[in-house]
Amino acid sequence: MARRTRMCLTFPGIVVVCLLLQVGLVETANEVDPYKILGVTKSASQTEIKKVYKRLAREWHPDKNKNEGAEDMFIKITKSYEILSNEEKRANYDRNKGSQEFADSKYALHFNQYVNDVVPDSFKRPYLIKITSDWCFSCIHIEPVWKEVVLELEALGVGIGVVDVGYERRLANHLGAHRTPSILGVINGKVTFFHYAVVKEHLRQFVEDLLPQRLVEKVTDRNDLQFLNSWHEQNKPHVLLFDQVPVVPLLYKLTAFTYKDYVQFGYVDQGLSETANLLKQFNINTYAPTMLVFKESTDKPADIIQAKGMKKQIIDEFILNNKFLLVPRLVNQKLFDELCPVKQFHRRRKYCVLLITGDEESYTIGNQAFLSFASTNTKEVVRFAYVYQRLQQPLCDTLLKTKDSTPPPQVFILERRNAAGKVLYKEVAGGWNGTDKNKQGLLDELERLQKDPSILNYDAMLPELNNEFASMFLIRWIYTAYDYLTEIIDDILHNNWREMMPLLSLIFSALFILFGTVVVQAFSDSSEDGKSKPKAKDGTKAENGSPGSSSTSSRPPKKNFVEVTELTDITYTSNLVKLRPGHMNVVLVLTDASKNVLLSKFAKEVYSFTGSLTLHFSFLNVDKHSAWMETLLEFAQDAMQIDADEDDGARHKIDYTGYVLALNGHKKYLCLFRPVYTGEEGGSSEEEGPRGATGGGRKSRSGSREDHPPRRSTPRSRSTATLQIHHKLDRLGLWMERLIEGTLPRYYIPGWPGLDKITTPK
Repeated sequence: MARRTRMCLTFPGIVVVCLLLQVGLVETANEVDPYKILGVTKSASQTEIKKVYKRLAREWHPDKNKNEGAEDMFIKITKSYEILSNEEKRANYDRNKGSQEFADSKYALHFNQYVNDVVPDSFKRPYLIKITSDWCFSCIHIEPVWKEVVLELEALGVGIGVVDVGYERRLANHLGAHRTPSILGVINGKVTFFHYAVVKEHLRQFVEDLLPQRLVEKVTDRNDLQFLNSWHEQNKPHVLLFDQVPVVPLLYKLTAFTYKDYVQFGYVDQGLSETANLLKQFNINTYAPTMLVFKESTDKPADIIQAKGMKKQIIDEFILNNKFLLVPRLVNQKLFDELCPVKQFHRRRKYCVLLITGDEESYTIGNQAFLSFASTNTKEVVRFAYVYQRLQQPLCDTLLKTKDSTPPPQVFILERRNAAGKVLYKEVAGGWNGTDKNKQGLLDELERLQKDPSILNYDAMLPELNNEFASMFLIRWIYTAYDYLTEIIDDILHNNWREMMPLLSLIFSALFILFGTVVVQAFSDSSEDGKSKPKAKDGTKAENGSPGSSSTSSRPPKKNFVEVTELTDITYTSNLVKLRPGHMNVVLVLTDASKNVLLSKFAKEVYSFTGSLTLHFSFLNVDKHSAWMETLLEFAQDAMQIDADEDDGARHKIDYTGYVLALNGHKKYLCLFRPVYTGEEGGSSEEEGPRGATGGGRKSRSGSREDHPPRRSTPRSRSTATLQIHHKLDRLGLWMERLIEGTLPRYYIPGWPGLDKITTPK
């Protein structure tokens, strides 16, 4: 709203108009009554609401209604139907009277905000960002799913952002988003695009896939000691979550990502027989999730929390209270800064008790005694830590330079004064061997320190600590390279071609220069020779029902058969929803009675197209899934003109036997073949699909009826029995040619309907 206000000129008349427009926008955003928009009462049934919606959608669709304000009204109608057609949303609206609407504005991102805030924060939590724009019909369709996912994932700790390309074109270009709607994820500063249908499960899985693979280790009775005993090597506390679900909860993975630099996370599935000993050893209550944190002791947890509903706030507080070991080793400057912070005037003094020791066996007794002493400490102003002299030699040399210093092991009390490295310190007399005398001497010094801070009578400038984990850089680099390679492969398989084109152009140009036209021609000649042999075999297959020289296409098939799989709830995701970009699934719709005849005819018609690696062939049994077919065509109504001559009753009487759907799972559009009797030469194939043009999608003009002379088609009222089943697919080969050419009209939909429901036999 602020941007629109600044666009108004200062002339009085225009100011008034701007104010009126703002008021109208506010009313549109905040005071839309779905019952009033659709003209139904609060007691209206779903059937009534659906019927009214269809009538209003026909009346106000922008492609049919050219009046000013038709688009705005159509959006209101669509949003109103989204609310009232869902019983849960309708109930929520009735309870809240629509006053608390979900607003994208609270998540709006600007370029500087993204660069300065989101990118650095993405190293602690992933971000889910939606790219949208005004008057984007497809954006309206994904809005209900987006709202539901945002409410769930934000509570788990996922960052949310919305970019309006109308106001933030610079940020959209920076992210590589060139169409709306788009959804992308940002983690560790890297952008990854979401390629699948916008449904809750896919978005949730997308966020989970953004996270690194090795965040949480599965722990059982076989590897529990190995997991817990690694605290010394990793210099981290270890947290175990006990729960009854077989997969690691997303909330726990997100927590592990946030605190990956401080804590090692493990997960115990209580339902496995291999975890029975762990449950018994730690007396785990199996009726609620339980978190245990282990520090230097692997036999007894340092802290425990148990709650029926593990919330993010509870887990965060638990981890923050157990972020460090009782006595951590100072392995880098970052850890030193956090454990022993610089004194601030507005804060209480913080003291660090530092043991300089070694990792040889002769130091073990003294090290254990120092840990035992630290575990009894109750003073919040004192932190205990240790360093290995051979690994932090510059630091140790600085502290041991005084003439009264004793050789290690030795204990120092430090107070840091500034970030440059200045400290005040005192050496505890007598060295440190872990004797009772040593313990008492350190206790006396700490008591004196509370009364008189001036006992820290030495000062020094400490050098920056060596990074002891720097040697692990190669391992971390290999893991990172593996993750990036996986993402690159995924981008190639589910690519955004606009972003890939410059790279592909460079690669192909280099290949052309290296190999030259002669080599390319040589490969071409050899490939043609290799293809000439299978043609002879194809001719013999025609006698067995497979087309040979009579094929409608000259493309040489790569197989001597057609692979046709049934589209069911099991194969639905892989064969459609997650179909790779550029690939299409050609689906034949049939019944139990017509299955054998139609499949045989279908195989003959599409056989010549099996050489394409981007085409897949399936069949759908409409006896089982007629509801899916009806939902799909009804779902596409918002993206195409609706024929006012077709009423609801006529639509539901359609016999779908012999229909063929070309489904593009990635771009979410379909092309439709409808069979017509072609026993005579004058028959016609209504290959344009349902009458009407797309509203939100693109319609190929070459696919319109005007491109061909009108033919006498069989009336709709003709009985199905009159249509011989084997003639239903007579013109499918011609339709397939147009599909390959890209001249068929495309009907875009917001998302693929589920195939989990099986129609009840009548």
